[in-house]
Amino acid sequence: MQKTGKMRYAVRMIVRILLRWLLNALGLLLVAYLVPGFELSGVGGALLTAVVLGFLNMTVGLVLQLMALPLTLLTFGIFYFVVNAIVLEVASAITPGFHIRSFWSAFIGALALMLVNFLLRRLLPDPEKARTL
Repeated sequence: MQKTGKMRYAVRMIVRILLRWLLNALGLLLVAYLVPGFELSGVGGALLTAVVLGFLNMTVGLVLQLMALPLTLLTFGIFYFVVNAIVLEVASAITPGFHIRSFWSAFIGALALMLVNFLLRRLLPDPEKARTL
């Protein structure tokens, strides 16, 4: 790859990361609107919470998912949402502007967030498919 090709690729990846961050924040705002007990202070709170959730999912969430893998398999994947609810609770405890009132709000919020993020990510084009077309 030439120098300009590498730069173009880096810019595309940065734009993609920023778009995912914004879509995650938008997803959090939608879930806060839909799920009682799932509260955000506004757009700033959603942006900060999206960063904190991304970090927690890469660290604590990954460890919890690995530890809970047997239970997740036994419950046909349902326990995965319990782990996500726990991560949401941790994010709620450390992020100003984000509050979850109960575990059930976190559980329903985890389900809704998964669905909303899935639907919102369908809006982003896949860079691998775009390159081959």
